[in-house]
Amino acid sequence: MTAPAPVRLFALATGVIVVSLYLPQPLVGLIGTSLALSPAAAGLVSTLILAGYAAGLFLLVPLCDLVENRRLILATLATNAAALAIAACPIAPAGFLAISFVVGLTTCSIQMLVPLAAAMTVEAQRGRVIGNIMSGLLLGAMLSRPLASLVAEHFGWRAAYALLAAAIVLLGGMLAFRLPHRQPPKTTRYRVLVGSLATLWREEPILRRRALSAAASFAAFNAFWSLVALPLAAPPFGFGAVGIAVFALASISGAISAPIAGRLGDAGKSGIAMRVAHVTLIVAMLLAGVAGSSWATTSLPRDALIAMMGLAAILLDAGTIADQALGRRAVNLLQAEARGRINGLFTGVFFIGGAIGSAVAGLAWAHAGWIGVCAVGATGALVALALDRQPLGEGASGAALQTCK
Repeated sequence: MTAPAPVRLFALATGVIVVSLYLPQPLVGLIGTSLALSPAAAGLVSTLILAGYAAGLFLLVPLCDLVENRRLILATLATNAAALAIAACPIAPAGFLAISFVVGLTTCSIQMLVPLAAAMTVEAQRGRVIGNIMSGLLLGAMLSRPLASLVAEHFGWRAAYALLAAAIVLLGGMLAFRLPHRQPPKTTRYRVLVGSLATLWREEPILRRRALSAAASFAAFNAFWSLVALPLAAPPFGFGAVGIAVFALASISGAISAPIAGRLGDAGKSGIAMRVAHVTLIVAMLLAGVAGSSWATTSLPRDALIAMMGLAAILLDAGTIADQALGRRAVNLLQAEARGRINGLFTGVFFIGGAIGSAVAGLAWAHAGWIGVCAVGATGALVALALDRQPLGEGASGAALQTCK
């Protein structure tokens, strides 16, 4: 395939599609009240979307190596739009929970676009292209919560679902005109395809290390962002809902690290760039810990504390985004015929790492407060840094070793 990837369109697409994952998080209270759900059942809305996404990564994304890619992506997007439209309608609570799982399941079309973009791009530019697309994805993830809150405040929570469904339909129309046809080079039975995930994990040391590094980094990222609203809402910060939304928006500047990291990877400097990214994560968590400590909150002016916490958020986002951009570049240089499965594995593993980070951070908050949360994040960052120094060993990806370093 020689046609260049429509990078801006792909970045826009991933940024729009990813909103589905985070849309219900700021709306869970409104949804629960509207559907008369108990607090535990209301919490299932976000959980089911994320569970569906994880299922899609392992069960649907591997189809990129079996089914014609354009048709697969458009069909998955159409199903996603339909599920969002159904969720916007007055349906029974059980039906809403079920359709939430489908929304998450079909959001995995994001990870179908990334390997397609990699296949459309020459190797010398692949890191830059993937980095730019990841910038779009992470910008969408960061903007999703404040945008959902804004729409729901003025038009109701169902309108947020309806508007996203309309955006997905519009996006699907744009992609229908720009996506190329790509038939995977080899075909096999679906059962064999999914079963080969374990083989790929065993045989590709670069995949293992980059996926585990991304999981550890994403654990630090989620530990911070899952609970930072709690210290920000308390004295001396005293932020309301709008203030917390503005704080989240300010951290978006960290997304600039994705294209920079991609270019460094293309220039053969992935190793040093990855280590810098992980050191940046450690610094971010230490800075956040100091900003939220009892000493700082009683000794430093409020503006200084806000600046410290804001800088920590920017550095955290920059380090996480750089890690993912470099990791995706590395794994997309591996077996071209298995690119869809490799991408699904990589994303699934780091997604699990993020979920673990959130869960452990919640326990740390209950027992040690914000300092405990930052300790969880710093531990994830240290694990990622330690992985940089581990030998890759032998494996099928040995030929790509020098390229990925």
